[in-house]
Amino acid sequence: MIDIFNKFYKGKRVLVTGHTGFKGSWLSIWLNELGAEVTGIALNPFSDRDNYVLSGIGKKIKADIRADIRDGALMKQIFVEYQPEIVFHLAAQPLVRLSYEIPVETYETNVMGAINIMEAIRATKSVKVGVMITTDKCYDNKEKLTGYKEEDPLGGYDPYSSSKGACELAIQSWRNSYFNPTDYSNKHNMSLSSVRAGNVIGGGDWALDRIIPDCIRALEAGKPIEIRSPKAVRPWEHVLEPLSGYLLLAKKMWEKPKEYCEGWNFGPEMDAVLNVWDIATAMIESFGYGDLKDVSNPNALHEAAILMLDITKAKNRLGWRPRLDAKQTIALTADWYKRYKNEDVYNLCIEEIECFLRK
Repeated sequence: MIDIFNKFYKGKRVLVTGHTGFKGSWLSIWLNELGAEVTGIALNPFSDRDNYVLSGIGKKIKADIRADIRDGALMKQIFVEYQPEIVFHLAAQPLVRLSYEIPVETYETNVMGAINIMEAIRATKSVKVGVMITTDKCYDNKEKLTGYKEEDPLGGYDPYSSSKGACELAIQSWRNSYFNPTDYSNKHNMSLSSVRAGNVIGGGDWALDRIIPDCIRALEAGKPIEIRSPKAVRPWEHVLEPLSGYLLLAKKMWEKPKEYCEGWNFGPEMDAVLNVWDIATAMIESFGYGDLKDVSNPNALHEAAILMLDITKAKNRLGWRPRLDAKQTIALTADWYKRYKNEDVYNLCIEEIECFLRK
């Protein structure tokens, strides 16, 4: 049973930015199955093998719109036309290494794009809930062995991470200035939160410089999997883990708008905090073939060696917790890539959501 939200989303007008992306496509599929009226705003998908393309979700939702979130006037027009009640903002430039090449575009998209969405929310009275998706990399990462909590300092070494830290500051500012919970029902009727997930993996992701797509491309080509940062430690989680948290949080924000409008971490349990080499090894074991090749370069662009999240707050206050351990996460991810060429991908995604919810 896909609906664990007591029919809350049935008939709700939900706008998803970045719906052609990896996380956005999965969220749109889940929302569609929950009976929501989904409007998607995004650029074109990265490849013709993306989950968005193969699942055909763009043809199933209410509106599938190509638009750039850097165009603030256009965002306001779309919001006025479709009158969303709930907004999930996922659209972003999401890659660390690419951000070194296009730092200005990264900031324009990740900071000003988010501000444009919040301004569109502010101009559209129908919106009651806004969930702004950032990243675990928004924290000022000191590469400590304990997880970051929501109140820890924001920051970021590289342009991508720092853009997300800046985005978080903008979200805080807009919440304080325009959507302050103390002014709810007097000056506004909006609840705004930000959410930070770990390294998300799952079927249908073909982005560059991500370990799972790198693994699959190498396995399908019969080549060794090249590992840039074999010892880098990340909080790996299946894409459905944070999405279940986002959906739960939005429901609670709708029901109690003054209690949940803040920052939230959605990461895995500590047993899923593995290094890159171990993740790639597990994928090889799941497929039953393949080899690894260490191509680490001491002069490579800086990427964090360790990053972990503390999810105590989400557990205690939302009643959310991860459903999959590391082995189950990798198995479910591999399942999609083993089957996508020969099956109806939309139905495959539904099956995987149902499998996830049974855990």
